Amino acid sequence: QALGVAGVGRTMTPEQMERDLRPVLAQLKQLGAPLCHYKVCSTFDSSPEIGSIGRAADIGRDVFAPPFVPLAVGAPALRRYVVFGNLFAGVGDDTFRLDRHPTMSRHPVTPMAESDLRRHLSHQTRQSIGLLDVVHLSGSPAEIDARFARLRQSGAEIILFDTLDATHLPTVGRLIWENRGNGPLFIVGSSGVGYALTAYWRQIKLIARPAAFPAPGRAAPIVVMSGSAAPPTAAQIEWALAHDFDGIRLDAAKLVTPELAGQEQDSAVRQALAALEAGRSVILYTALGPDDPAIQAAREQMRRLGFDDSGAGRRLGIPQGKILRALVEKSGVRRVCVAGGDTSGYVARQLGIYALEVLAPVSPGAPLCRASSDKSELDGLEISLKGGQLGGLDFFGQILNGGAEYSGRQG
Repeated sequence: QALGVAGVGRTMTPEQMERDLRPVLAQLKQLGAPLCHYKVCSTFDSSPEIGSIGRAADIGRDVFAPPFVPLAVGAPALRRYVVFGNLFAGVGDDTFRLDRHPTMSRHPVTPMAESDLRRHLSHQTRQSIGLLDVVHLSGSPAEIDARFARLRQSGAEIILFDTLDATHLPTVGRLIWENRGNGPLFIVGSSGVGYALTAYWRQIKLIARPAAFPAPGRAAPIVVMSGSAAPPTAAQIEWALAHDFDGIRLDAAKLVTPELAGQEQDSAVRQALAALEAGRSVILYTALGPDDPAIQAAREQMRRLGFDDSGAGRRLGIPQGKILRALVEKSGVRRVCVAGGDTSGYVARQLGIYALEVLAPVSPGAPLCRASSDKSELDGLEISLKGGQLGGLDFFGQILNGGAEYSGRQG
């Protein structure tokens, strides 16, 4: 069994992380679970100033006092690979080193200029970082264990695991699980941590393969809220607009302006309600890809207002959450989707969600879930929270159809 605490650490300064993350980790430690996983994005986007993964690792080491901190980032199911410590990510038919990735190399808040995760992380923490690379992972179990032991003996406080393909997962899972020690082991990594552990647990018969999920079925119309500038999400939006979704562009510059945000929210709600009442699904979005002029316009407006660029996720995500909440409450729509990692965190908070239960594994890293909320009109809402890079071209159509391929007109 597992439980998680949804947070927005990737948008926080180190000082905010100290204030908000430390008490959460201290509470999790009290649960006595054997493992505590600090989940990071599989593209590892972070910086010393915003979303510092190194600071999270420091706080986790201080709270849990683990024998070492495993760092597992590669997730082959998501086309994320770590080779000799360097992170690669697939886009379309190509795979890019992260510092040459068409999106992450120019992320609006945390652009990735370094693909070597050890070098990248060294700017965020003083902990020593060791590496178990693909050559070591190709050895016998005894050879792997010997190399792992040498890393620990050399004083490596964080140990990064290469992950090129699925064959590496059970080995990484074994090294984490069998070296967890007596207390809760603090782990940093992407969903690759879960893939690795469950691969090993199945190998040793600790768990069985999960039963198939019953299909939740079609639930038209739906609402999609996007705050992502990633090219995959832009392509998904364009696909949706070509397949009977009504599109509503949100003016990001107005949303970050306190005096104008309410007016922009009200306008968006009116337009979306009209489409929903006509039986048409709606997608509301702030940008179409990283080159959308709306991104620069919003940045310039924030600077005019004296706001720091690093707060863009929060200043856009909160009003987007208010829009989505108003639409759910006024229309009775029961299935929604949120695109964008930062956006998902802030929107979920506006919806008052305190728990999620998986309904259907639509796409790796982006399932359709049932939400629990103290607010009756939001309790039981079906929702998918997806990162900007995740999902296939017809992802929003699949959400509409409950995980099945899109199959025709709406309304």
